[in-house]
Amino acid sequence: MHNTVAKFFGTNGIRGVFNEDFTLEFIHDMTLAIGTYFQKGPVLIGYDGRESSPLICKVVSSALNSLGINCNVAGLVPTPCLEFAVKSLGYSGGIMITASHNPSQYNGIKPCAKDGVEISREDELVIEEIYSQKNWLKPNSWGITGNENQTIETYLEGIISHIDSKLIESKHFKVVLDLGNGAQAVSAPNFCEILGCETFLVNPNIDGTFPGRGSEPTPQNLSELSKIIQEHNADVGIAFDGDGDRSIFCDNNGNILTGDKSALVLTQHILKKNPNSLVVTCLNSGSNIEVLAEKFNSKAIRTKVGSVEVSRKMVSTDALIGFEENGGYMFGKHNQVRDGCMTLALMLDLLATSERSLAEEIDNLPPSFTTKDKVACLAQKVPALITALKEEFPNADTSDGIKITFDPKNWVMIRPSGTEPIVRVYAEAESQEKLDALMSEYLEKVNSIISR
Repeated sequence: MHNTVAKFFGTNGIRGVFNEDFTLEFIHDMTLAIGTYFQKGPVLIGYDGRESSPLICKVVSSALNSLGINCNVAGLVPTPCLEFAVKSLGYSGGIMITASHNPSQYNGIKPCAKDGVEISREDELVIEEIYSQKNWLKPNSWGITGNENQTIETYLEGIISHIDSKLIESKHFKVVLDLGNGAQAVSAPNFCEILGCETFLVNPNIDGTFPGRGSEPTPQNLSELSKIIQEHNADVGIAFDGDGDRSIFCDNNGNILTGDKSALVLTQHILKKNPNSLVVTCLNSGSNIEVLAEKFNSKAIRTKVGSVEVSRKMVSTDALIGFEENGGYMFGKHNQVRDGCMTLALMLDLLATSERSLAEEIDNLPPSFTTKDKVACLAQKVPALITALKEEFPNADTSDGIKITFDPKNWVMIRPSGTEPIVRVYAEAESQEKLDALMSEYLEKVNSIISR
């Protein structure tokens, strides 16, 4: 079963260009398959700020109703907010309508199981099998669609229960939120207000075309966030992606942090309080997590790239922490999914208990040099690329693309994106000079193999 590759599910849910390969007819039939997999209601539906989302929501809810399944619509919410509400309000499953950080012409659907976590890779294949066989549920009566109004409130209460809110309130932090015209706009500002923070907003209006800086926060497009932090002498800044599950931080000096760096500083904070824990991360995260885990008598487990891989591994091992290098951070006590607002809460908790600023906290981490880049590459060229590299490096790990390890501190990983026609190149080295050299060598190598 495990070797079958999903046809419709990518790295994270099903995505496509709306009205081209992601049509209303396809969405309708795929929802029938998801509903048949769920077997019963009620199902909670939420969506991001994309222009096609409300329309897709109607098709999804009526398809579920035609199977005899009741559903409630949460409306515009961040993905982690929907997932937490499914778990805490007792739904049999959830469907999030989002294409996460893809460009605005895309949309997608992401099913979430009743435990509030994205369904497993195996279950994705079960759904695809139902879809291809078209053996839908046979209803005795039609389902109905209602509204769910407690989603955001439930989500924020859940987050606040895991942090020292009184201590945070007493600090009156200055926080800059770059909402990226995305879905955290409905929750993160309220969250900061509840915790008595003075908040400055960047790209606050929800807009499915993501006019501010695009839907994915990258070091290149967060200069506005950095500038406002310096102008207001703020304690921390955070930028969310389009559906609010990932977060990239900016320290009090205006430096944008890699997902790896913020993950390390947060993990250290949590493991101090909870030693002997498990941390799950992907093959493409930096090597310092093993060093850090060991310091707190904890253990790091590696998975293939993708939040579903990390989330499901967290569930099966009862891990406390999970993260990806792209700013996806998961706190198991809240929910085993990436959650931008929960991550912000943990950062404020860290700053409230620390004598140091965020920049000083980062300086005190073991040094690490990581980077990533991408190369345009058609899917059909990928197998030859991986094969050529495998011939050159027979000991490389090919469980997910290829990871060539020279030693724990020096490695390169090359894997195809699950959502667009590119290959991503990740690298870590023991110094910045070595990293730059390694990266240019491998970008050149990848390009020359692809162009053969």
